[in-house]
Formats: sequence, C-alpha cells, structure tokens
Amino acid sequence: MKAIVVGSGAGGATAARELQSRGFEVLVLEAGPPFKPFTRHISWTEPLRRWGLLGGEGTFKHFFPPMDIQRSSKELILVRGLATGGSTTLSCGNLIRAQRGLEDIGLDLTPEYDELEGELKPNPIPAENWRPVTQNMFQSAKELGLNPQPTPKVVDPARCNYCGLCELGCSRGARWDSRRFLSEAIRNDATLKSRSPVEKVIIHKGRATGVLTSDNRKYSADVVVLSAGGIGTAQILKNSGLEAEDHLWADIVLTMGGVLKDARQLEEPPMAWYTQEEDYILSPYPDILSHYFHKPWRKVPIQDRVGLMVKLADTEEGAVYSDGKVEKHLTGHDQERLDLAINQAQEVMECAGVSGPFIRGVHNGGHLGGTVPLKKDDVDEMRPSWLPEGLWVADLSLAPSSQGLPTILLAAALALRVARKIPL
Repeated sequence: MKAIVVGSGAGGATAARELQSRGFEVLVLEAGPPFKPFTRHISWTEPLRRWGLLGGEGTFKHFFPPMDIQRSSKELILVRGLATGGSTTLSCGNLIRAQRGLEDIGLDLTPEYDELEGELKPNPIPAENWRPVTQNMFQSAKELGLNPQPTPKVVDPARCNYCGLCELGCSRGARWDSRRFLSEAIRNDATLKSRSPVEKVIIHKGRATGVLTSDNRKYSADVVVLSAGGIGTAQILKNSGLEAEDHLWADIVLTMGGVLKDARQLEEPPMAWYTQEEDYILSPYPDILSHYFHKPWRKVPIQDRVGLMVKLADTEEGAVYSDGKVEKHLTGHDQERLDLAINQAQEVMECAGVSGPFIRGVHNGGHLGGTVPLKKDDVDEMRPSWLPEGLWVADLSLAPSSQGLPTILLAAALALRVARKIPL
C-alpha cells in the first residue's frame, strides 16, 4: 500500500513514521526546501533596526527564508514554517498537553500524549539557568496568585548554548523538531521530496488516488494524508473542489515590552515558565519579530528589552482561499481578552522591577488550525465524513478550538491517532 503524506511538520512527520512502521510505502512531499537554521550573529542588524532600515515584517523572509509571514488583516500577522520540519523548526520546544474543546467532541488523546511524552521526555529548563529577570517575574506571578509553572521542553540543556533564538532554528541540535521523526522514517525506506508543493488531491470516482504538485507532477497512492497545517491543508482541499471550513484559529500572541538595564533576556530559551488561565497563558518571551520590525520598540536595545507574552485562544473565525491567502481579524472578544491579559502581564513585570515605557508588540499567530474540524460523529474514525475515500487529514486542522497553548504535542498526538486508523 502506498501512502503520500503532504507536509513534514509535527503532524506529517508523526504520520509518516507511523505509517512506515505499519508497512506502508511512504512518500513525504514537503513544499519547502531542506531546513537551515539561522547561524549569523544578529548584532549586525541593530544599527539598521534603530534607524528603521529593516523595513516591515516582510523583510524577515529575506534573511530567514524558512519563516513564511503574511498579513491576514491590518492588525494581524500569521507565521508558519515552510521547510522540512515545518513549524517545529521555528518553535521554542515546548511540549504541553493542549486539549481545549476536545472533551466537547468526545476526543481523549491521553494514550497518545502518554506515548509521545514517554518517548520525547520533556523537562523544564533548570530554574538556576534562568536569567534573573525571568526568575523575578516567576516570583512576581506567584505572589499575584497566577500559579506559574516551569514549561516542559524538549531541549537538551547540555547542548543548548542559551542563545535565545530557538525560533530561528537550533544549529546545535539541542532542541527537538519533527525532522527526527522524519529521519527515522527515511532510514526505514520512506522517501522525502522537498520543494514539492502539492497543488491538489486527485480524486477519481469519489476516491483520492494521488496528488498533483505545482510543477504539474502527478504522484499516485492508495492513501493521501494532508498534514500541511491549517492554511496549507485548507488551500489544497479548496483547490481540489472540497470545502475546508472558514474556522481558522491561530493562538494569537501579543507581547508586552518593558525595559530593564542589562536584562539580557535573550540569553536563555524563551518561555521558561508559563501561567495558565481559561483561554490564555503568560510566558517570558523577548519577541524577536516585534523587536526588529515594530517601530514603537525601536529605541530599546536588545540587551535591555524584556518581554512577557500573552498567547490567547482566539475566536475560530478565519478564511483560507485557494491561492493560499488568508483573511483573519481580531474579534471584539479577542481584543477584550487580550487587553485583560496584557494588563496582567504588565502588573507581573512591574512587580518584578521591570520599568516602562510598556509598549505592546505585534499581534501575530503561528498555531494554525481548525479548518477541517472533527465533529463528535467523526472521532471514532478520526476522519471528517465528507472527505473522499482514501483522503485523511493529520494536523491541527482537525482541532475545532483554539488552544492558547503550545500545540506541537497536540498536532503529533492527532496525527498518531489518525495514522493508526488508516487501514492497511
């Protein structure tokens, strides 16, 4: 049996490895090139940043191609990884059980969470290795009754050089990303073709029989698994004459920027701890995107910048079009919750000795899902009933609700459950 897996992020790599281990002949098609981490010193950009010569966030693509950035509205930027390993290569290595909205549809991923955590063995960065400002904000959050806790991470402290640039790729291999699952599948005879963006699924007599790539190449298979993320999967479905739902969520990030002389927050892995409310978390985060491309942050040098991030479970309203463009706005409810959370973040910072000017960063989102949401009746098969035979989805598109949490573990757990449901 031949299986094509489209995408190599947390969902695609997990599905590919599992299908290969079950005896499928697996071909992984990745739209982007092989991933290369950013290895230059970023200090050379500081003079350009201060004078505003770096331009807008679109400039980021020129010196770091794997990070795809697009505006979905005037107020919101969406970020995703387009390279082998998908968005996991641009992550902070956080492994948290995200399950908001899953109970509502009767989906319990505990077995998959247990299995993946048992294999990947997440652990927090030792508190003694946190920067003093991070320790102080942790204590401040604790005194304010926010119950902060160290973040479980798949980062090897012995190999980490504490550069703080996890989201630009880890050149030392200290942080796990899905290329490790992908490499395991390839060692066992799976095939990877990078730079192979899939245009659409080929459907014959109501059954998926393969895919067509943007360079007009056809690949045949008995099973097609879409793991191209909330945007990519929806785009492929719409190009195939199938209707993905306009329920895109993004886990919106907004960072409050403050100032502390010689804080050097960048000299530790981001998000060392987090607090959790019903629909958002707070976590220390220097926010490179805002630092380099948000004009109001321009005056403060990186060594003095302190960031405390809000990650919000946003309203599931966003449309992906067949050309890959996205329309998604902040709703009134999103803004109301962000205002509440960002004020809380400022209070934590002030109590920890961080001073103003306190300035909000760029609204952005990088956890993209919800465009092929599972319903209660779909959970047993882990497959939306309207999909043609032979076509499956194995990424965050299946998750009906925004999480306001790191989602790598959720994407991998969904893909693992899906891959085990596909008949051989």
